[in-house]
Amino acid sequence: MGKEQICSKCILDTTVPEITFDEEGVCNYCKINDEIMREYPAGVEGDRMLSELVSKMKKHGKGKKYDCVVGVSGGTDSTYTLYLMKKMGLRPLAVHFDNGWNSEIAVENIKNATEILGVDLYTLVADWEEFKDMQVAFLKSSTPDAEVPTDYAIISVLLKVAAKEKVKYIVEGQASRAEGTTPIGWTYHDGRYLRSVQRKYGSKKAKSFPVLSLFQLLYLFFVKRIKLVRPLEYTEYSKQMAREVNTKELKWKDPGGHHHESIFTKFFQSYYLPKKFNIDKRKRECSAKIRSGKMTRDEALKEVSAPYPVEDGIVDYVKSKLELSDEEFEKIMNAANKSFLDYPTYFPLIQLLRWPIKIACQLHIFPPIFYYKYGVDHSTKIKTYWKEFNDNRR
Repeated sequence: MGKEQICSKCILDTTVPEITFDEEGVCNYCKINDEIMREYPAGVEGDRMLSELVSKMKKHGKGKKYDCVVGVSGGTDSTYTLYLMKKMGLRPLAVHFDNGWNSEIAVENIKNATEILGVDLYTLVADWEEFKDMQVAFLKSSTPDAEVPTDYAIISVLLKVAAKEKVKYIVEGQASRAEGTTPIGWTYHDGRYLRSVQRKYGSKKAKSFPVLSLFQLLYLFFVKRIKLVRPLEYTEYSKQMAREVNTKELKWKDPGGHHHESIFTKFFQSYYLPKKFNIDKRKRECSAKIRSGKMTRDEALKEVSAPYPVEDGIVDYVKSKLELSDEEFEKIMNAANKSFLDYPTYFPLIQLLRWPIKIACQLHIFPPIFYYKYGVDHSTKIKTYWKEFNDNRR
């Protein structure tokens, strides 16, 4: 697969399809991180900007039942985000999308957090047969995007709830200092992509949860003027700190790993991505910790040198729940790998609109990080990467 290389600053390497390196061996994701840190300063300036954001949210929420909506999963980040918004005097509505894969710990964490904080909870439960069909379709698509049905459904649900409640702000729990930026070759989603994969490999239509089109999204963002905001970006956020606060204040229990509050995500990150695609998302998270000074590069390299731990029985559980035979599952695992570029998506249109997207990010209609993820065309590198990957598997 060409010359293997690892960033001289973080530990992202040539397993990232669109990675590039400068003359000093520093990767483009370290450069992206520098840009994001300029957009989201921490310390005194970050406190000022966060306070200003909260004041705007209160102003626009005046006379309404809620100031913002917050997506909750029962995991570290979303639980702490809900806590922070409540602590800062906001009236959040917690929104949860139940796709059928919640762990018992996640359910208990959501219940405890909302009850202790006195926050209303809205839960949309997907029809299991519909959602199962969509997840299997994405597994059969042979792309690294098997979490697309969940990811896209979550943002769609949040937008629809915000529009219904006439709330302007959707609060996301991401924090670049703790997680970094997910490479587009590892994760991409849009409504056209979701529907195209569903039509090719699925047999049902998604009726129990919304699949918003690009034009519906543009309407909600630019006409209804709903904004996605990331308060944690303005703080020196760390997962360890958040876990301690969650445990002490909200009777929170650790699901055991990043996004492991979902059983499918645990399988997806620990088994499916590493085994089929050679994707280890610990590299992204450890790289973020290196950049923010929370981990040394040697510590990060040591952590990812060990195989991603796989929970006993989880693969058989997922096969059983999705009703996949051993033969069907092996066919999925051994199929030639593809990317979102092999399916109809809005990506070509997004590329045409990259300058309006950049302006929208500068105006904070979208989080500034959106431009760095969607505004740069890596399609040639991604296509080359997967072609070489498949050639080497033969």
